[in-house]
Order: sequence, then C-alpha cells, then structure tokens
Amino acid sequence: MSKLFEPISLGQLTLPNRIVIAPMCQYSSDNGKATSWHHAHLGQLSFSGAGLLILEATAVESVGRISAEDLGLWDDETETALKGLVDGLRENSDMALGLQLGHAGRKASCAAPWNGGAQIPQSAGGWQTVAPSALAFAEGTESPEAMSLERIEDLKKAYVDSVFRADRLGFDLLELHGAHGYLLHQFLSPLSNQRTDQYGGSLENRMRLLLEIFEEIRAAFPAEKPVGVRISATDWVEGGWDLEQSIELAKALDALGCSYIHVSSGGLSTEQKIAVGPNYQVPFADGIKRYVKMPVIAVGLITEPEQAEAIIGTGQADMIALARGILYNPRWPWHAAAKLGAKVTAPKQYWRSEPHSVKGLFLPK
Repeated sequence: MSKLFEPISLGQLTLPNRIVIAPMCQYSSDNGKATSWHHAHLGQLSFSGAGLLILEATAVESVGRISAEDLGLWDDETETALKGLVDGLRENSDMALGLQLGHAGRKASCAAPWNGGAQIPQSAGGWQTVAPSALAFAEGTESPEAMSLERIEDLKKAYVDSVFRADRLGFDLLELHGAHGYLLHQFLSPLSNQRTDQYGGSLENRMRLLLEIFEEIRAAFPAEKPVGVRISATDWVEGGWDLEQSIELAKALDALGCSYIHVSSGGLSTEQKIAVGPNYQVPFADGIKRYVKMPVIAVGLITEPEQAEAIIGTGQADMIALARGILYNPRWPWHAAAKLGAKVTAPKQYWRSEPHSVKGLFLPK
C-alpha cells in the first residue's frame, strides 16, 4: 500500500491522500477580485485528485497585496467575486478547499513577476508599505512605515474579518501565511524586526504577533475546521531566523491547537544563499516533526512519485505539497497513483482516459 495515498485527518477534516496543492500567486486579480483566470486555473487543479487545494495568498487588506493584481478578501466586492469562484469549484469537484490568508508587509507594492517584480514607488502608482521596522527589503526601494501598536490592532481585526468572510464562503481550511519574507515572517526575523516593544527583541516577543493572530483566527473559524500555518524554517542568512527558532515557534503553535505546519524557507533577505536541489527543504520539515504532534507538510523540489512516497514512508513529513511541479503537470497525482499502484479520484467525464495498463486507477467521486 502506498503511504502517499493513505488518508489523513486534520482535525475533523479527512483527506483521501497526502498530496497538497500549495498556494501559488497568480497575479491575475482585478483589484483583489478573482477573475476568469482563477476559474480556469483552479478548475483544472480541482480535477487532479490531490487531497487538498489551497488557494493563493489572499490579502486581508489592500496594502497587504504583493502586487496590485493579488487576490484579496477584505470587503464585500472581493468576497462576492471569491464566492463565484468557490461555488464553481464546488459544482464540479469535491476536493477540500483551503485559503491562505496573508499580508506582504514591506514586500508589497510590486510589479507582477513577468513585469520584473520590482517594487513600484508611490510616485509611480504604488503605495506605502508597512513592516515591524522601517527597514527596506532591498537597496533602492522605499522604506516601509513601522507599525504602531494601534496599527497592529487594526491588522488583527483585518485578519478576523477575512476569517468570517472565508467561513461564509465555505472554505474547509485556513492557512496563516508566516513565510517567504512577508509581514508575519518580518516580525519573526531579527533581520527585519528591530522593535524595542513587546513585538521585538527576544524570540518570545518576535513570535508574539504570529501567535496572537493565530489564536484570533482559531477562535473566529469554526472549531471543526482546521487552521494551519506556513513558515519559512530559515532565512538562509547568518544571524537571521533559523531552524532552532522555527522549532520553538512550532512547539508554541502545537500547544495552541494548530492543525498542521507547512514548512518552506527563505524569502526574507536579498542576502540569502540557498542550496537548491531535490528535497532541499525536507530536512527542515523532518527537524520540526520530531518536536510536534500536529501533521507536518514538506515542500521543495519534490517532483517524482517515488520521492514523495519516500518522504512519507520514512516519516520525514506527514504530507507533501506541490507548487511549480503541479503547474507543469496538473495530473501529477494521477500519474503518481499509477506508478505507486494506488487509486485516485477523477471526474466521471475523464474515466475513459485510463490507460489500459492501469485499469481501475480511478475511484468514483
């Protein structure tokens, strides 16, 4: 029996396998509102047979967008647009749907990647960014505004408001984005957080905001629905956020009833030096898993079914997440099931596509 295709429960949500489609920014929204691109993009992924589909990082306020084309959930218009998307996905797929809530902080106000990805200054149509401290992300970019305590309270309210909207929309799961150099990661790392109040300095203080927001999200979202957190386990910069600190954060989240931890890395500093290769981030997931009870999701150049099977089978992680790999091959779970001798769900309209060599591959929905 394939371990990758064994069911797993996140609280009261049971997934049919251990394959997660990770959040992937599409830079294709209309002032925060989902568009026809999202219907097409997520529609095809919802047919893939993965256990869970998590929508891209969704800003809880307009200034929290990475780009002007980012998805958002901060008002009635963005909620209505997202409702049309979710309803369409539900009509044709029973895949569990998650939503990642985030805020870009000092990495906001940028162009889409295919337009260079550089920060857009306010004079050219960008906006004032915010961060724990007034430290620019890169040389030559505008400094963010250091957040006051009052501004931090407004941020918490924005998260809670987005949670209520997400629940109305019927999402099965929420993920708090604390990775990739965005706002909550900026509070975690001593490289970007030089505050002297209760949100800066010691590790306990730097973790405070993420933990407070997690608690508020957990209280606002129905208890039977999971809430997880994505983190960067290391900044890949000496003196920055690292695995040892990530373990302490994971233990604190575990104690608060976090449903899972999704372990990535990097994104905070232009000084990062990352040794990229197959499974390059899996050791971070493995290191954290030893200290927590909650399920752990591993990511990082996981491209082959046997590779994913080994990660789960050896206990390095409980689930694996695919991003670029499933964009390249939107039927990756089908092919993995065929290779590993497992079964996978598919729409009845596609049942006739089974190759003769793997007859019986598809399970009825």
